Amino acid sequence: METHDKILIVDFGSQVTQLIARRVREEGVYSEIVPFQKAAEAFAAMKPRAVILSGGPASVLDKDAPSAPKAIFDSGVPVLGICYGEQTMAHQLGGEVEGGHHREFGRAEVTVVEDSPLFDGVWKKGEKYPVWMSHGDRVTRLPKGFRVVGTSPNAPIAMIADDARKYYATQFHLEVVHTPHGAALIRNFVRKIAGCRGDWTMRAFRQEAIEKIRAQVGKGRVICGLSGGVDSAVAAVLIHEAIGDQLTCVFVDHGLLRAAEGERVVALFRGHYNIPLVHVNAASRFLGALAGVTDPEIKRKTIGKLFIDVFEDEARKVGGAEFLAQGTLYPDVIESVSFTGGPSVTIKSHHNVGGLPERMNMKLVEPLRELFKDEVRALGRELGLPDVFVGRHPFPGPGLAIRCPGEITKEKLDILRLADEIYIEEIRRAGLYDEIWQAFAVILPVKTVGVMGDGRTYDFVVGLRAVTSTDGMTADFYQFDMKFLGHVATRIINEVKGVNRVVYDVTSKPPGTIEWE
Repeated sequence: METHDKILIVDFGSQVTQLIARRVREEGVYSEIVPFQKAAEAFAAMKPRAVILSGGPASVLDKDAPSAPKAIFDSGVPVLGICYGEQTMAHQLGGEVEGGHHREFGRAEVTVVEDSPLFDGVWKKGEKYPVWMSHGDRVTRLPKGFRVVGTSPNAPIAMIADDARKYYATQFHLEVVHTPHGAALIRNFVRKIAGCRGDWTMRAFRQEAIEKIRAQVGKGRVICGLSGGVDSAVAAVLIHEAIGDQLTCVFVDHGLLRAAEGERVVALFRGHYNIPLVHVNAASRFLGALAGVTDPEIKRKTIGKLFIDVFEDEARKVGGAEFLAQGTLYPDVIESVSFTGGPSVTIKSHHNVGGLPERMNMKLVEPLRELFKDEVRALGRELGLPDVFVGRHPFPGPGLAIRCPGEITKEKLDILRLADEIYIEEIRRAGLYDEIWQAFAVILPVKTVGVMGDGRTYDFVVGLRAVTSTDGMTADFYQFDMKFLGHVATRIINEVKGVNRVVYDVTSKPPGTIEWE
């Protein structure tokens, strides 16, 4: 990233800090998030064109409250504060913050009272605009050099600006979709105020990543574990482009994949890309280990441990590999360096459990660790991966195991695969697949009495779930037409032996918690 402009984001613990980085990257500008405890070191090393201070749950009035490094304000680079970021900016630069009686969470309205470069071409003086607030304190006195440029009923100093030093701050959250013009205001800060060029593209990333992989690996050999998902596939194709047959992929088929998924992975990597691939059919081994297991966490750990064991066995057979490639993404990196702690020793596996055994004695190659999920998809398209592959809905590592509450059996997996295949087939046929962030079927751990034809049945219930999401952090259920749901339910009941009832889940919750266990 040495040749590109960079934005440093100081994280004070907001649940939506990742969205700030996404909004900046949408402008073609590279950004990194660091916890406030490490911000001084990161600022010195990164030399960013500008800094953004995130929101957070703390109060600047607390003893030992989080703060931004003084070096940032001494450097002369533009600074944008958001929510807690506004409060700590005002507090550190000599203003005052009041707490106690001004809690505000949710939709609000701000009035622009002065023009500002932050609003240029987006908001007009004298107009009111919807925003999203989430704060308990508020700024009550400005630091020297600042002026009020926006107000709200519950936060009279809702937007502040010091044009001479290029310091700007808002009490509301710019990064969330609930602030409709927030992305445009971030664009103004990044492109116009900070002067970033916007030249960080997937084409540029591809070339730079290839050079980094070659420099790291040299003439060594790399082994990559394929899960069947987008992340490991894109990582493998990128590494293969860099070092060719020095890469060997190992695909462990654990028997928990969707219908025909294993065949598609083998066809893509052996047939289309001609990448050396070891295909291990370990379904019976996994199902045997999961027999009688009903606790979801034990399931995850069982799958993760066994996957590592099988992968390690195959890696030993390949022999000579010095490097292990993984599809680690930037959110995994952020989450491994927590708000309050240091780096986690937990490695990302595609089962989200376990770690890299020390006995493997291999160095990690993680070419996607700077990317978000949507950026990985864009890179996949840049690499020529078929859109039907890179555009697929997310599929958690444990696969069908988390869509099969209770004991996992071959019978239940067969029912689930067919029901899921019918559901997704009908979504694609209706032209809805790309409107939905994730859709899947679940086989519930209950049976119900039903009547089919002239006979009574006692069969499983299948649940259907579909969610929409713009950022992958919040989600709402997809509002299907009832005629569509009726058609899908009829197909499943008629074509999937062992099912006599279909239900649709209309709860709204983050995508990361949509497992039914």
